[in-house]
Amino acid sequence: MRHKKSTPNRGYRVADQIQRDLAELIRGLKDPRVGLLTLNSVEVTPDYAHAKVFFSLLVGDAAECEAALNEAAGYLRNGLFKRLSIHTVPTLHFQFDRSTERAAELSALIHRANATRSPDES
Repeated sequence: MRHKKSTPNRGYRVADQIQRDLAELIRGLKDPRVGLLTLNSVEVTPDYAHAKVFFSLLVGDAAECEAALNEAAGYLRNGLFKRLSIHTVPTLHFQFDRSTERAAELSALIHRANATRSPDES
């Protein structure tokens, strides 16, 4: 018996769907530690057992928010189970993503460096 070939890019599509559904589910959380956040990306392991969810925060404390999301991971996973039609719904691991924060810091540094240059330097 031949095994059915997996659908190309299925992992990316599953991760994308998880990201969309999680955004809706997180909006419904009542925990005050979960501030205004953006889900930046989701990385799913090839066996769909685990998913790393990277988020950035507009308002709130990153460590508190990460702790609150990881505490709510079981509830959120259960919500995904009801929405997704896949055999294994991954265990969720939330991680604060500093990339947008770091990009803003670098942009400010570049801006300051350019502001101190004399106009005849190019």
